[in-house]
Amino acid sequence: MSPTVTCVVPCHNEEAAVGNVVRDLREALPDADIYVYDNASTDRTVEVAREAGAIIREEPRKGKGNVIRRAFADIDADALLIIDGDDTYDASRAREMVDLLFEGPYDQVVGARHETVDGAYRAGHAVGNKLLTGAVRSLFGNDVTDMLSGYRVFSRRFVKSFPALSRQFETETEMTVHALNLRLPTAEVAVNYKGRPAGSESKLRTYRDGWRILRVILNLARRERPSLVHSVAAGLLALGALILGIPIVIDFIRTGTVPRFPTAILAAAIMTIAALILLVGYILESVMHMRQEQSRLVHLAYPAPRRAPRRVGPGGRRRLVVDPGRDFQQVMPRSDPPSRTASPP
Repeated sequence: MSPTVTCVVPCHNEEAAVGNVVRDLREALPDADIYVYDNASTDRTVEVAREAGAIIREEPRKGKGNVIRRAFADIDADALLIIDGDDTYDASRAREMVDLLFEGPYDQVVGARHETVDGAYRAGHAVGNKLLTGAVRSLFGNDVTDMLSGYRVFSRRFVKSFPALSRQFETETEMTVHALNLRLPTAEVAVNYKGRPAGSESKLRTYRDGWRILRVILNLARRERPSLVHSVAAGLLALGALILGIPIVIDFIRTGTVPRFPTAILAAAIMTIAALILLVGYILESVMHMRQEQSRLVHLAYPAPRRAPRRVGPGGRRRLVVDPGRDFQQVMPRSDPPSRTASPP
């Protein structure tokens, strides 16, 4: 029995682009089910997608995260591909990405964006993506170069173990951190990224959504790296307590008296609070490990992706595992953009 492949295209007012996305996916994956999840569109997105041959689903709660949550709950497939409906990603690479998932086998294959035309990224987006990706790499690991890519393929066990708590565009951040925390085998494929077609408007708001993603990163750090976060907070408080308390201790050694009791009491209270925060961090670290164990068991309850026949598109070439210790692979696109390298172990 052949593996089942399903494509999910989240859309909000994408009538100018969604038809091309569906047709390109159908050409690359003729046997796949293609779902367009309409997210409260007010234009002809549904009609255009249906005419192109897509299956239409509705998610009335606005936000890409809400669409992903609904789709991951509704769909059961060996491989699930998500791609934005704005026709900025190269959908013709879908077959290569799906095959790579099965050949690994991997739990996630990410389409890392390579800008093919000037202006594909809006002003500030490229810099913001690098800053936010750098923050995630520092906090959770180095196995990611494009954290915010909306072009990904997942195994069934990734989909069914992913909590999907985000509501908006921060859902890609949540996906990335989920894979890093559980150390799921992941590959990246460099894909061409172009500007939106005429008549299509970006739904991203640079500062608002960037701030929202940053808040999600900080919340995930607090939830997934509690000992680190609490150690930093406790260290800052302890430093303040020492700054207040050392002069008092010096005066006591020199004179045998404590001339500033309120300051001494404040320094002692701050140091006590710092110790309690550090203790809470270690307790939360134990709780986090239990949550990760449960997530891992749910993940292992589903079989690994089944291997599919190896197919490589015309002119395609693969770069073998760069970091085999981390199950991380990168694949270069046919247009030969500047090479990407995985982080050293």
